[in-house]
Amino acid sequence: MIKPLNDRVLIKMVEAEETTKSGIILTSGSQEKPQIAEVVEIGPGGVDENGVAVKMQVKKGDKVITSKYSGTEVKYEGIDYIIVKQSDILAIVE
Repeated sequence: MIKPLNDRVLIKMVEAEETTKSGIILTSGSQEKPQIAEVVEIGPGGVDENGVAVKMQVKKGDKVITSKYSGTEVKYEGIDYIIVKQSDILAIVE
């Protein structure tokens, strides 16, 4: 199990849709990369560079949108994850 430190969050990208709403099947080349990820684990929080406590605002299972090129990609037990700072999470999808 990967347990992030400080204000880091372990996310897994949600699979892209393979068909459109009208039923058209998309080839892998025409599919957009997923922009929504699921929170798998969160760190305990921490202190920012100004000494202010960072409270974790996301929880396990949340669907989130992150900055496009943020984080560090990690492969663990055959599954691809990304570790991002909480500040790289732009929104929670409800």
